[in-house]
Amino acid sequence: MNHRRRGRKLNRNASHRLALFRNLSRALITHESIRTTVAKAKELRPFVEKLITLAKNAAILTAADATANRVAALHLRRQAMAKLGPMHGTGVYDKAGELVEGNDTVLKKLFNVLGARFVDRPGGYTRVLKLSYRRLGDAGETAIIELMKEGETKTKVKGAEPAPAPVPLPA
Repeated sequence: MNHRRRGRKLNRNASHRLALFRNLSRALITHESIRTTVAKAKELRPFVEKLITLAKNAAILTAADATANRVAALHLRRQAMAKLGPMHGTGVYDKAGELVEGNDTVLKKLFNVLGARFVDRPGGYTRVLKLSYRRLGDAGETAIIELMKEGETKTKVKGAEPAPAPVPLPA
């Protein structure tokens, strides 16, 4: 039985799984949308959302503009840096593969852009969309995980409406 066991192992040991989530989260922060398997996307969601929550809390603290708040925001930045791992060579690239001007890193984008974007949002910063086709090679189910846009809300697909009640015939 697998009661009270949280998370998928994804056929990896703990250090390999952590490296996988770090790489996927860096790619998600950089491109704001990535294609992966459904299982990886579902496991990546809490990892990334905790990082975005750290950035959001830092943005809230820096808006207050007190010295104690800046120290607390620095602590949150260091926590995110520890969770993301070594940041050497992790610049932000555009769709063509060119380095974005300003020499921004993933951490800077997380705290300056994404933290400010989600200040008013109470959670749910990502969306997982299942794709209809399977991956070539092992036929794994694929999905797109993406960050929500500014002011965008999640919508759930409504089920089919029930058939209307029959109208009684006059006697």
